[in-house]
Amino acid sequence: MLELTSHKAEGQPPHASETAQGENSEFLAFTLGNEEYGIDILKVQEIRGYESVTRIVNAPEFIKGVINLRGIIVPIVDMRIRFNLGTPTYDQFTVVIILNINGRVTGIVVDSVSDVTTLSAQQIKPAPEMGAILSTDYLIGLGTLDDRMLILVDIDKLMSSSEMGLVDQIAVEA
Repeated sequence: MLELTSHKAEGQPPHASETAQGENSEFLAFTLGNEEYGIDILKVQEIRGYESVTRIVNAPEFIKGVINLRGIIVPIVDMRIRFNLGTPTYDQFTVVIILNINGRVTGIVVDSVSDVTTLSAQQIKPAPEMGAILSTDYLIGLGTLDDRMLILVDIDKLMSSSEMGLVDQIAVEA
């Protein structure tokens, strides 16, 4: 288990207007399939190895179940299923990122975590419009760093979407 702490105060996800004043933003980079994603490091509470979860009846497929994390019932969302990226496989690299979003603790399952990346406002490009094929509402943009490109996810928006409201309901039922 890896505990993460930050020297910055808890805040909102970075936006180009906030970072334009020279402030850099830190993102935890993780992989799902062949793509690399990033989320605001300030939302990450800890990183844990994948462990079995307690399944909840009638939960959507992307909600794997719940775990008991030091007395807190934490719903676990499989991001591969949530983003419709095929059947997930769980191995020694699979991790659960424990998030604290507005006081709500949730876990997301990802294929692996690579590093913490610092990006300037100039390195964050707006997400391209994908029309009805793919909603970009929950994307901050695309982070470019040398030959890498991170899909930057606004984890607040993603976890507060209407279907994710089920996560709260499931945590209460458990």
